[in-house]
Amino acid sequence: MTRFRAIRIEKTDAGQSASYVDLDDSALMDGDVDVDVLFSGLNFKDGAAVTGARPVVRRFPMIPGVDFSGRVSASRHPAFSAGDLVVAGGCGLGEAHFGGFAQKARLPADWLSPLPAGLSPARAMALGTAGVTAAFCVMALERFGLAPERGSVVVTGAAGGVGSVAVALLAQAGWRVVAVTGRAEEADYLRSLGASDIIDRAELAAVGKPLQSQQFAAGVDAVGGATLVNILARIQFDGAVAACGNAQSMEFPGSVAPFILRGVSLLGIESVTPRIALRHAAWERLARDIAPAVLDSLTETIPFSAALARAQEIVGGRVRGRIVIDVGGDSA
Repeated sequence: MTRFRAIRIEKTDAGQSASYVDLDDSALMDGDVDVDVLFSGLNFKDGAAVTGARPVVRRFPMIPGVDFSGRVSASRHPAFSAGDLVVAGGCGLGEAHFGGFAQKARLPADWLSPLPAGLSPARAMALGTAGVTAAFCVMALERFGLAPERGSVVVTGAAGGVGSVAVALLAQAGWRVVAVTGRAEEADYLRSLGASDIIDRAELAAVGKPLQSQQFAAGVDAVGGATLVNILARIQFDGAVAACGNAQSMEFPGSVAPFILRGVSLLGIESVTPRIALRHAAWERLARDIAPAVLDSLTETIPFSAALARAQEIVGGRVRGRIVIDVGGDSA
């Protein structure tokens, strides 16, 4: 048996707790591919799982981490061989199936994607589930028929993981990007990613009129709540918003007015279900459109031993861009 280090979340009558533990292969869940985890990403959902701030975990005990990159150590499926570099994300990892906050993982082959050409395992996790979700949003707006010539696009939670990648992807595609953030000190960072204008999130934090001045052709929303309602109220005729998050709230305290009076559409973005063909397309888009220098500028790499502490910060909204966890290089 191979022993490895992991973060494990447990629940007792006294509440939920997370700690570092030593495990062996017998603790891994079912799957036909074994992976030596090299890097994972720290996402808002991971922070919520570790801290118990949101009901993310669906079974206990659980190893959190909704994404990881790594090297196949053993495969019982013809699609993968030992030595292959792979990425995984969503698919219930860190929620119902042991995730990436461990030095070993075992999972079904159809939850894995080959590491795209041109991406290192570390840079893949600088994108991670946040990047895939951002790509899903951009691709959804494009399938809807929206293009930069229609006007500007607004991105909420722009300094976070999904928002940062969305800003960079949309700017690369030729959009004029309006970034929404509550951290004025991040304005230069957002402009470096391609944002043209910055809006203070306080302007959108409380529900306003059902219909407001038409400012944007499209939107990417990672926040939910009143912010999403206000964004919809400012979308132009026949525009759309891709909604993928709930950092502010799961509630929708809004009106049907934008939908029935301006033909605005709300595009729901779900990033947990495997849908592996769509994931492959998203990874290829990210590898093609996000320049390494841009990716590095939005990334901080931390040792595995720091993951629990940083999970507290991401829930508190004190994290910029993407945090990559060096799982394989640190014994925690």
